[in-house]
Amino acid sequence: MNGGLLVAGTTSDAGKSVVTAGICRWLVRQGVKVAPFKAQNMSLNSFVTREGAEIGRAQAMQAQACRIEPTALMNPVLLKPGGEQSSQVVLLGKPVGEMSARGYHGGRRPALLGTVLDCLAELRGQYDAVICEGAGSPAEINLRRTDIVNMGIARGARLPVLVVGDIDRGGVFASFFGTLALLSPEDQELVAGFLVNKFRGDVSLLEPGLEMLEGLTGRPAYGVLPFRHGLGIDEEDGLRVSLRGAVRESAVAPPLGADVLRVAVCAIPLMSNFTDVDALAAEPGVVVRFVDRPEELADADLAVVPGTRGTVRALRWLRERGLAEALARRAAEGRPVLGVCGGFQILGEHIEDEVESRAGAVPGLGLLPVRVRFAREKTLTRPSGQALGEPVEGYEIHHGVARVTGGEAFLDGCRVGATWGTHWHGSLESDGFRRAFLHEVAAAAGRRFVPAPDTSFAALREEQLDRLGDLIEQHADTDALWRLIESGAPRGLPFIPPGAPA
Repeated sequence: MNGGLLVAGTTSDAGKSVVTAGICRWLVRQGVKVAPFKAQNMSLNSFVTREGAEIGRAQAMQAQACRIEPTALMNPVLLKPGGEQSSQVVLLGKPVGEMSARGYHGGRRPALLGTVLDCLAELRGQYDAVICEGAGSPAEINLRRTDIVNMGIARGARLPVLVVGDIDRGGVFASFFGTLALLSPEDQELVAGFLVNKFRGDVSLLEPGLEMLEGLTGRPAYGVLPFRHGLGIDEEDGLRVSLRGAVRESAVAPPLGADVLRVAVCAIPLMSNFTDVDALAAEPGVVVRFVDRPEELADADLAVVPGTRGTVRALRWLRERGLAEALARRAAEGRPVLGVCGGFQILGEHIEDEVESRAGAVPGLGLLPVRVRFAREKTLTRPSGQALGEPVEGYEIHHGVARVTGGEAFLDGCRVGATWGTHWHGSLESDGFRRAFLHEVAAAAGRRFVPAPDTSFAALREEQLDRLGDLIEQHADTDALWRLIESGAPRGLPFIPPGAPA
């Protein structure tokens, strides 16, 4: 078997990442050696592979669904926005420069098609099947000429295409039909059918519409996936919750102690790897919220300043909103504050940045004895060590080089009283360390909170991926899906006018 499939979507956030992960987990449970692939990803949530390559976190989670180690081949192009008009381009896991959207789409992007096709071919040579994820919509007709992630990769590798639509948003039939009808005849030949995502209610009420859609397009629905709370994997397009919304949608077990622990995450601009707090939200009795006002920090037991792709910009935002003053008050009162990566840099005394913002010398919040200088070369590592008497693993993604001049050592960063700072992302996924850290936070906050002794974040993730595999197995036409992956799009699929404009 040398199969493949492209999971496209009618919109961003239609469920492509989740469906791709679900198909991967379903296949691996059938004994298929499978890998994920996304030619081009735009995300501030990234991960470092064991060989030191930076890729999107969604592809790292999809690799986990496949029960394999993630590699740079699975996400050869990663775009990390640095503002409204530009992004850092990461090619095969390494940054190659900043580029405007016009410059990328007009010049660099078309030249990358050969590179991404080579990566896909290499994966297909190593695995029985490769499940590819598209980006946005394949019907973005303004970008089709330079497309390397949707129909460009499907045409280049002759992949069948499954279009996912989020029915919870409404208008899913129009979205399916319109997506197909805006593709060229050559692109339409590869679109095999549709998959409805996030359906609530009685499927029998939907069936007449699906039959009409098949009559209009000559393409069937491959399944209707029901809406399920708490199934989002590490995402790329933005927060999976609205500002000031809870991180978890699913019910959380009650606390073991007498008190809950309230965590407030500052929703700074260009926030990156906000997935760091997912491990906190997984703990019974821990409530995590994103905040943007100083009064929302007042009753929090732990304030977190997360990573960011714009450290100086985020620092300015914190000052403008009064959050910087609120963080300083907390630190002076001995109330817990944690800074991660860019957040760690913000808590320091001084920042010298001629790389990211080119702002030069900027004073930090002065809560930690740290001086930061931005280097052109990016640090991409997978450190491990011990802290609070427990083993810890993490990963680092940053241009800022920190020089610690005091305090207690903490994960290659430092600690002063109840203020901690580190460049390590993912450290809170280490269960023993997370429990020890929460003990310290609860003590400093005066809360009678007791961490659960048996919460395993890795086990919770595996359970989540299995639930995604169950959705595909129970609610998709897996026989038809198998034929599609193995044999490609059916021949003779009808053209639906008008097609892509000339």
